[in-house]
Amino acid sequence: MSSTLNYTALAQRFEDAWETRERTQPLTVTDGLATIDDAYAVQSAWSALREAKGERVLGRKIGLTSKAMQEQAGFNEPDFGRLWESRYFPSEHGRVAIPANLFLQPRLEGEIAFRLNHELAGPEVTIEDVLAATDALAVSFEIVDSRFVRENFRVLDTIADNASYGAFTLGAWGTDWLEGDLRDIRMTMERHGEVVVEGTGADSLGHPANAVAWLANTLASYDVRLQPGEVLLSGSLGRAIAVEPGDVFTVRMDDREPLTIEFTT
Repeated sequence: MSSTLNYTALAQRFEDAWETRERTQPLTVTDGLATIDDAYAVQSAWSALREAKGERVLGRKIGLTSKAMQEQAGFNEPDFGRLWESRYFPSEHGRVAIPANLFLQPRLEGEIAFRLNHELAGPEVTIEDVLAATDALAVSFEIVDSRFVRENFRVLDTIADNASYGAFTLGAWGTDWLEGDLRDIRMTMERHGEVVVEGTGADSLGHPANAVAWLANTLASYDVRLQPGEVLLSGSLGRAIAVEPGDVFTVRMDDREPLTIEFTT
């Protein structure tokens, strides 16, 4: 890859924003970030900075998989980022409290999480391959957040910004969904008891496992393979909802235990 960009220096801006919670400017505006490869190179450099400080990558997140999210972003293909352990909040009995002040401009998505039991290596991974490699599935919430000023930004900025990763939480893992068709799973997201988003498994690239297959095949071009034990968030089943301190959200999917987040002040 030939580029004049200093990936580590650009990644440091995101790291500074992560630590200080002060937004930076979009790299497409300030530094001419112009290609997907460069955007992912900045993302990788940022992850390397964090990992040097002891951060651990638990898996990957897939973004922009639903038409609703693509319309919100003005982009017609998925993207991906890393799931960092420091922003994983385990739930207990289907509930979790997360400090709202960790984030700059948070939004919430309801997703289906996959856990792998063996390696997935592209470029020809299929839905069937993904399901065969899946150990269990869970209801999940992803908090998406941006470290940059969200005026005049492009999707390349969000990719560099670890695909707008904020945090995530999971419900209980289970194997029951592997018996049926993931496209038929129905999701509702409630805020203070009122339904604000509805969707189905089919809203994630037609099939949540298709989103994971896309990820495995895309990562192959970067010589990366998905590994056993990785957690994969397969993309929002509807639009993202803005979060305010004090909000309480619940996501429901079929007969699984609901998952509730309280954003504490």
